[in-house]
Amino acid sequence: MSKWPIGVFTSVDAGLGVHLDVAEELKVPTVQVHAPHQETRNQATADAFLERCSAAGITVTAVFGGFDGESYADIPTTVRTVGLVPEETRAARLQEMKEISDFARLLGCDTVALHIGFVPEDRSSASYKGLIEATRDLLDHVAANGQRLNLETGQETADHLLEFISDVERDNLFINFDPANMILYGTGDPIEALRKVGHLVRSVHCKDGTWAAEGKRGVEWGSEVPLGDGDVGMETYLQTLNEIGYDGPLTIEREIPEDRERQKADIGHAVRLLEQLREKIG
Repeated sequence: MSKWPIGVFTSVDAGLGVHLDVAEELKVPTVQVHAPHQETRNQATADAFLERCSAAGITVTAVFGGFDGESYADIPTTVRTVGLVPEETRAARLQEMKEISDFARLLGCDTVALHIGFVPEDRSSASYKGLIEATRDLLDHVAANGQRLNLETGQETADHLLEFISDVERDNLFINFDPANMILYGTGDPIEALRKVGHLVRSVHCKDGTWAAEGKRGVEWGSEVPLGDGDVGMETYLQTLNEIGYDGPLTIEREIPEDRERQKADIGHAVRLLEQLREKIG
């Protein structure tokens, strides 16, 4: 595969991401996939999805986990409900991520990914230590499937994410870098963060956003906007990816499922923008 193939975030049946027909219509060569519901994580679903991908010349590059009960309504709700961090749902979600890893294997995909949640800042706390153990357990299962796990950025600073990955002590734990999330969550300048964590970046999202108002960053959401209209600086982003030696897919994510037509139009615009920047930089 050539450097920086364009991709989109799509879904099998679970609702997040655009439907595969958008990827087919835009003729992009790669997709990241939001894992399907539990009852359809089976060989038949995998075979049917792969058949469509093969006919369209599309490669599945990562399978993302998500869980019932997660809500991104606001930052406090996200802290309380997302990922493996919430202790009351951790065991069940850990098991579900193992099943998602097994489904990714059916797709022939060597990468699973997720938002692990807001990693506790106190590295000596019981919650942090429990999260470390759960993550190790998941990574050992993922390794047995010949896979790696990529953690999506945004909910921690770059420094704390690096601390967590170091504390987990597994060699198949990496990063899916989403520059807009650093802005949306108010956790740090995305270009500076990318330079810090670049040696661990194995997949990326191309998404844009604007900062929350001064004094509200990290308390209130920033705003996701069409690629090129926000505060990331897409040309600088791609130049930095080039500097750190990242040559994998550029996966577009546009999170406005309530307006499918606008979502599709914005993704089409993003494809054209990335193609222009790729030609200029790559």
